[in-house]
Amino acid sequence: MARHLPLFDRRSLLFLLGLLLSAGFFATTLFGYFVSKHAIRDTLIGQDLPLTASNIYSEIQKDLVRPVLVSSTMANDTFVRDWVLQGEHDVAAMARYLGEVRKRYGAFSSFFVSDRTSTYYTGEGVLKKVSPDEPRDTWYYRVRQMQADYEINVDPDLANKDALTIFINYRVFDFGGNYIGTTGIGLTVDAVRRLLSEYQERFQRTIYFVDERGRIVVFGTRLNRDPELRKVEGVGNLVDRILAERHGTYQFVAGGDNHILHVNYLPELKWYLFVEQNEDVALAGIRRTLYVNLAISLAVTLVVMLLTHLVLSRYQRRMEEMAATDKLTGLLNRQASAIVVDKVMAEYRREPRPVSVLLADVDHFKEINDRYGHLAGDAALRGVAETLHNGLRGSDIAVRWGGEEFLLVLRGCDLSEAEWIAEKLRAAVEQAPLGERALRTTISIGVAEYDGSEAPDQWFNRADAALYRAKHAGRNRVVADPPAAPAAG
Repeated sequence: MARHLPLFDRRSLLFLLGLLLSAGFFATTLFGYFVSKHAIRDTLIGQDLPLTASNIYSEIQKDLVRPVLVSSTMANDTFVRDWVLQGEHDVAAMARYLGEVRKRYGAFSSFFVSDRTSTYYTGEGVLKKVSPDEPRDTWYYRVRQMQADYEINVDPDLANKDALTIFINYRVFDFGGNYIGTTGIGLTVDAVRRLLSEYQERFQRTIYFVDERGRIVVFGTRLNRDPELRKVEGVGNLVDRILAERHGTYQFVAGGDNHILHVNYLPELKWYLFVEQNEDVALAGIRRTLYVNLAISLAVTLVVMLLTHLVLSRYQRRMEEMAATDKLTGLLNRQASAIVVDKVMAEYRREPRPVSVLLADVDHFKEINDRYGHLAGDAALRGVAETLHNGLRGSDIAVRWGGEEFLLVLRGCDLSEAEWIAEKLRAAVEQAPLGERALRTTISIGVAEYDGSEAPDQWFNRADAALYRAKHAGRNRVVADPPAAPAAG
């Protein structure tokens, strides 16, 4: 017999739908991520880092460049030059002057070293005599010989318990242009580092200063790398180019991360300002957005698939019910009976138990149609079907076999019991008023028990033969076709 197939493969449809939704969401999310990534990179290179460097430079002008200007003012102050030319007699006057400069400008220290007397003056008075034989005084003789007006140097401050200090050493000349000494102020490295740390926290960048030899001279609290910048992974290969160009934006890879570096040369300090951004850190926000979007997309896909599954399941059940149900009587149709019979045969093979079929036919049905019309005939069929269905057990199955014929499958029912049920159904139909006209009709029933070996078609043919005999015996009766006796051995 023909096997009834599902209307469609729901799993394949759901898989395809989920694949399409996932691919669409994934492609859209990734496209948005890469567009945002390139936009952030372009913004970092074209706007953020240069703007940060400009802002930091403005801050440096106040916090670091100002000491250079103060030192320049001291070197050109007529008091200093007059005091030296007048013989350096009033030490207290120089001490007051240096103390006032330190207090007014918030410097860590202020000093003047006389070339004529080799005396080192501070706000507290005379500190010492400098000597070319003293290693700690080499800075002064270096400044004395240099061509530039000033230098910025990092050295221990003898006047402040050797605290590491950034000195602005400015050469002093008399009114005739003759070198007479060096003056300037000092800032502690820790103070400058605190400034850089504040910049880093404020601008969320790595910030440090590099001298003209390519060495890191001052940095904040978060820099953990070799002071010799040429030895640092990634940026080391760019140092010579950066020192030559003095300004620009560069990219390098370090530790597996892409870094963007903006460099400005500060002529007042003779240092390079490095503002560095780890691109992966900058992209952390949109990566989190990517993960959130992917999670939302997955959730939406799952919800859509769940709703689709529920709708399709309901639709498929409805469609299968419609495909398997006779529209007129509400019983299973003949096409659906194939699945029913296959299931009954499978049950019998697992556990052989008696099973019988009844094949019922409405007597003189053509006369009902001819006399009362097809609508009345349809009502009579619905009434017979309802009577048969109501007279069956819960495990029994009723099928509209075709036209005015009905097939009833009785599980766990041998031939004698099947005959008894058939007789009961026959009597119920005979007594039931059918349709709005309360028509009366009868049925003839053929009964056959499965013999355990025959094909389903053979089994049904025996029931059909019994029905044929019932019709020819006068109708409105039950006729059984017993299984054939086994052949003698």
